[in-house]
Parts: sequence; C-alpha cells; structure tokens
Amino acid sequence: MKVLIVGSGGREHAIAACVAKSAKVDKIYCAPGNAGIGQLAECVAIGAMEFDKLVAFAKEKAIDFVIVGMDDPLVGGLVDAMEAEGIRTFGPRRNAAILEGSKAFSKDLMKKYNIPTAAYETFDDADAAIAYLKEKAEFPIVLKADGLALGKGVLICNTLEEALDGVATIMQDKKFGDAGNRMVIEEFMTGREVSVLSFVDGKTIRIMTSAQDHKRAQDGDQGLNTGGMGTFSPSPFYTKEVDEFCHQYIYQATVDAMAAEGRPFKGVIFFGLMLTPKGPRVLEYNARFGDPEAQVVLPRMKNDIIEVMEACVDGTLDKIDLQFEDNAAVCVVLASAGYPVSYEKGFVIEGLERFEKEEGYYCFHAGTKLTEKGIVTNGGRVLGVTAKGKDLKEARANAYAATEWVSFENKYMRHDIGKAIDEA
Repeated sequence: MKVLIVGSGGREHAIAACVAKSAKVDKIYCAPGNAGIGQLAECVAIGAMEFDKLVAFAKEKAIDFVIVGMDDPLVGGLVDAMEAEGIRTFGPRRNAAILEGSKAFSKDLMKKYNIPTAAYETFDDADAAIAYLKEKAEFPIVLKADGLALGKGVLICNTLEEALDGVATIMQDKKFGDAGNRMVIEEFMTGREVSVLSFVDGKTIRIMTSAQDHKRAQDGDQGLNTGGMGTFSPSPFYTKEVDEFCHQYIYQATVDAMAAEGRPFKGVIFFGLMLTPKGPRVLEYNARFGDPEAQVVLPRMKNDIIEVMEACVDGTLDKIDLQFEDNAAVCVVLASAGYPVSYEKGFVIEGLERFEKEEGYYCFHAGTKLTEKGIVTNGGRVLGVTAKGKDLKEARANAYAATEWVSFENKYMRHDIGKAIDEA
C-alpha cells in the first residue's frame, strides 16, 4: 500500500513509525511532515489545510490510504474531500469532527444523552457572559473557547476579576481568533485527569491504553498552558472500576449518541476524563490522537495499525482484538526556552543518531526542519523523547536519561513528568 499521513508534529511522527512497521505498507508520504518523519516517509511541501492540493497529490500518486493526524483538517472536512474522490481515509468526517470542533456541541450532546460531565452554560455574547459571572458563578470556574485553539483555549479562573479578564481574552480581544465567537462557562471539577484514546468504526469502540498529559509549561504545573510537555502510559489511577464505569456510561454512549445524531464517528475519539469524587466525568473530547499521548500509547500497541485503521473505515472493528504490551512508557518534551509565548528557532540539534541504536527508546520530532546545517529547531515543542520500561518508574528514569543524549541551544523541559506515579 501507499499511505499518505497529513500533519507535521510528534503525533504524526509516532503514527508514521507505527505505519512503517506494517507489513501492508511499502511507501509512506507525509504532508507537510518534519525532519524526523522524513527519515521514514517522503515529505511533501503541502500544508494540512490545502485540501485541493492534498486531494490532487493523493490522486496523482495513487494513494491507497490517507491518515489525517491533525484537528484543523478534520474539523475542516478533509476526510469528506478525500472520500468524494474515492480515496480511503482514516478520520472522522466533518459532521463528526464537530465533537472536537465545537465545545458547545459536545457539551450539549453530553447533556442530551446523559453522559457525565461538568455543569455548564454557553454564551455567544460577552455582556451576557459577564452578567452570568457576576450574578451566578461559583469560583473557581472554567472558561472555554468554543472552537479549536491548539489546546490552549481553556482558562481556569479563581476570582471574578480573573474570569472577566478571561472573557476579554476569549470573546473581546479574540486571542484565539474565531474559536472565541462562542464560549462555554463550566463548573470547575477536581480530581485526577486521565486521557483515554479509542478506535471507533461508527458503532463499535475499542479502547487503547490510558495515558496522562502535563499541560503546564513549568515544573509543579506552574506557568501557561501548552500543547503538552510530556506524558506517561498507563495511568495508575485508571483502575478496573473506572474502566467499567466509563465503558458503561461514557465510551459506548458517546459512539451511540453520535450515530443517533446522524453523525457516525469513524476514527479516533480521545476522551479527556476527570476522576472526580463523584466518579469519572468527561472534560473534553478530541477527534484524533492526542499529542503527546500518541507518543506513549502507539509504541506499546501490538497490532498492525493499518489493519486497525482499515477496520474503522470498513465498519469491522468488532473483529479486531486490540492489544497492548504489559509495560509502560514515558515521554518528555524538549521545547524551546520561552515556549509557549516567544522563542527562537534554527538551532542545530545534536545527538539524534543515538536513538537508532537503542531498543525501546524513541525520539519523535515535533518542531524540526532539515537544512544544510543539519536538523534544526523549528517550533516551540521540538522533540518528544519517549522510553519504555517494565513499569512507570523505570520508563521515567529511562526517558530522562535519554533526554541527555540530545542537545540544542535554548533546550528546555519539565523535570517532573510522571511525578504523580510516585503517589499512586
């Protein structure tokens, strides 16, 4: 098969590494890709939102299977555009990707189908939101931009003053662009956060192993929200009891709800869960692999990823026995100092070749570029260093040891990824 992966980050590198292991695949393209993906695939200089060019390329190269990794092209309808030309594509169609594309849609869906989540109100008008915050809100409270905001459109506000600033940020100053045309104000929930990825074929759901992300830029969960500074899998807090509850009240219920709405979901549903004192609640849905969750989940998957993805497209996922290794993985993101606000690019990265020699260690490229000088930094999140171990403590020790193999100017990372496992 000839496969085209759409995207350019660490998630797409993790997908490409999995696809490269498939016995069914002999050629991989990636648009636009990055320097790490370029070692597994032929990178093509087409942006993820250039649908006409992507479709034309897929037809020209007789691509057998397209995998859309990123949220923007999914929400924008790239799967629909590919399918209209008869090209088999993995990922939800536009009318199903709204599960991630609109926070208001997903909250309304959960309310309608009794899927456990935080209480909320939706606002199209900043003045109405401000009036609600002044008259009815209990603090802390959560403000969410309705649309896609690179994982950063969520503000936790401890006081009325912070909340009013948040309304200005989202709805008036439009810091997240059109994503802030509508806003969800939500009850603040407490508990452990867990990420659970799943494959879905429109009716059947298969759960992958659990993970936990670290969103804040600095140690101790301080600093600004980022796209993710590191992750570990599995989560020790995702117990058998939690799994049983979620299967009964959340996972299948979400798939059935989308089908009932005439929006059958095929692809990956990412369940962001909060394990509250009253039981698991859905924090958010994503319509694709998490980043950096994919970087710890996919290396542990035993199945041929193409077989699983084809089953999702064909509606035969019930025939797949999804299996994961009985071990653990930790990913530490190496970022550019100053991320997520401002940072410099173009620094040469040294030491990448070490990963080719070591079993159970991976270096997933997020923001890199191949130049005449070699591979250089080209983003806020630069690399995701992932290591396996027999358990989380060993995987964490291995991952942090491997971060020392790589060097570049302005290298920055958190030093407490997976610290919560000490408390488990």
